[in-house]
Amino acid sequence: MRVLISGVCGFVGSALVRALVESGGSHELHGFDNFIRPGSETNRAELKRLGVRLFHCDLRAASDLEVLPPCEWVIDAAANPSVLAGVDGQTSSRQLVEHNLGGTMNTLEYCKQHRSGLILLSTSRVYSVARLAGLPVTVTNHAFRLTEEGVAGARRPTSGIGPAGVTEDFSTLAPISLYGATKLASEALALEYGEAFGLPVFINRCGVLAGAGQFGRADQGIFTYWINCWLRDRPLRYIGFGGHGHQVRDGLHPRDLASLLGKQFAAPKLETGDRIVNLGGGNAAAMSLRQLSDWCAARFGPRSVASDPAPRPFDIPWLVLDSAKAARLWNWRPSTPLPAVLDEIATHAQAHPEWLDLSAAL
Repeated sequence: MRVLISGVCGFVGSALVRALVESGGSHELHGFDNFIRPGSETNRAELKRLGVRLFHCDLRAASDLEVLPPCEWVIDAAANPSVLAGVDGQTSSRQLVEHNLGGTMNTLEYCKQHRSGLILLSTSRVYSVARLAGLPVTVTNHAFRLTEEGVAGARRPTSGIGPAGVTEDFSTLAPISLYGATKLASEALALEYGEAFGLPVFINRCGVLAGAGQFGRADQGIFTYWINCWLRDRPLRYIGFGGHGHQVRDGLHPRDLASLLGKQFAAPKLETGDRIVNLGGGNAAAMSLRQLSDWCAARFGPRSVASDPAPRPFDIPWLVLDSAKAARLWNWRPSTPLPAVLDEIATHAQAHPEWLDLSAAL
């Protein structure tokens, strides 16, 4: 089976290639990248060694995709993944929409032309910031947790909160950030193309993806950024929510997606509602920034972290994904525990002292 991966030289795209190759499948892998993200060039040689046929294409340019060979499936791993994109002064709002939503449009036209299926890697940031910020939380062991009231609300099937976190039914009403809006719009467009042209489409809403080789940006990979900065004695701050670092997210290694992708490649047509699933590490892989600092101190030694209580746009105190639907539909569960992910990041950071300068350069 021919599989095309967009953004193949990014962290997620390259990790998926390694996982698909290691799985021993008979996939013929193709991929393309525009290499505009610092660090992406470092993956080119290894991907070629793994047998990937690489193309230099910009997803925003429809004509670039004309050189790509026909493939049965496309994995869309290309996006500007920052929740601050379009508002932080590093990229414009127009650039964000052109890259994320315009790129999805060009990908879907490719799929339409070649009758390809599409697996869109989306994000947990499609969920309502206002609703997430309004969830009742308390601090336990230096981390936000749902209060008893919040846990009681989790038992209501219409709440969008399941026993293990946020479900696919949680509100997606604005505000969700410009980034979240481009991904939510991409989801809708992909599903409509699938229905209109008879294409298999799956939407995988991923939590915080993390692992060795992730690019060192706070807004795109907080676990990797924090560990690398701690090791290199770079400045670190707890921002917002009193400046204590109690905000919580769950981590997921992208290689844990590979087993699901194989099942989706072979899946029959499903109802539209079953084509969207959350994929996260869940409560077992959830950690606050303060707890991450404690982990770093135990691994590398103590250091100070500054406190900045001022709020930042689109920040939320707690977001943990409930992947029960993926478990029910696909028998999918993450297989890499968070301590193993953190250890992998730390080992890579120790072996690559230049990683922050290489992958976070502007």
